[in-house]
Amino acid sequence: MRTFKLVALAVLGFVPVAQLQAAKPIEVDIYQGEVATVNSYIFSNGESLAVMDVQRATSEAQKLAEVIKAKNLPLEYILVSHGHPDHYIGMDWLMREFSDAKIVVATEDIKKDIISFSTYMEGIGWLDAEPALKPKSETNPDGFDYEANINVLDDDTLELKGGGTLKIETAYAPAESDHPTTVYVEDINSLFTSDFGYHNVHLWFGSGVTDAHIANWRKALVDLQIKYANLSPTVYPGHGDPNNVDVGLFATMVKYIDNFNRVIASASSRAQAMSEMEKLYPDYKEADFLLKNSIDFHMKE
Repeated sequence: MRTFKLVALAVLGFVPVAQLQAAKPIEVDIYQGEVATVNSYIFSNGESLAVMDVQRATSEAQKLAEVIKAKNLPLEYILVSHGHPDHYIGMDWLMREFSDAKIVVATEDIKKDIISFSTYMEGIGWLDAEPALKPKSETNPDGFDYEANINVLDDDTLELKGGGTLKIETAYAPAESDHPTTVYVEDINSLFTSDFGYHNVHLWFGSGVTDAHIANWRKALVDLQIKYANLSPTVYPGHGDPNNVDVGLFATMVKYIDNFNRVIASASSRAQAMSEMEKLYPDYKEADFLLKNSIDFHMKE
């Protein structure tokens, strides 16, 4: 009935005929970063684009920008899932390349996390390699204006121009990050887990990820597995191999968490803990950084 009414209105000149055409289903392109194994996801409906998470380094963002340009469509949104720099450092470069794109986050807390982390990194010299991301201030008037450039969404959806909805969920306890975001796209039955999902890469339990955070993370994984069991979506992790992943990832990660906790509790040294985890997960990436820092943070010598 609604289609009939639209046709009638179009004939009368009240509705453009183009509106009668169904929106093109959302498609996803993947950019796999080499720095910190971060994945960026480019959403397209044939008319406009949005990208979720934008890499740890400007050098990676430059490559990501070329992938986006190849789509020959306007970039409308840059969605940052949470306040860790490996997911937002590239936003300065993307703003330069796509001046009409809007940086968005799901909550005010995520915006505060980004500003806080960037301020911290500047204070200890971590942004010396990324000077464009140093916060704007009286002493650095040409710095990145986090307050002005980052926009907080009004609700839990992100609508693409031309059709298509990203459903955003933020009702999670602090886990790998203090304020995580997941995105579900009904059009393609796909769940984008950001840093709830690590695939074939060691989980980050380093600085800031306490035992309580790990417990929250484990619970969230169990809850996600239950919530999406019947839908059986394709799962796109924030880190690691993004290909051919389903909800079974969550059970695999729960087992990893249990193994990590057991090894930390029983190992007599950090070296022993490293050895045991590497034997359990010989093909997992980032042992020298993610695993090492996780063991160092949770095991005192």
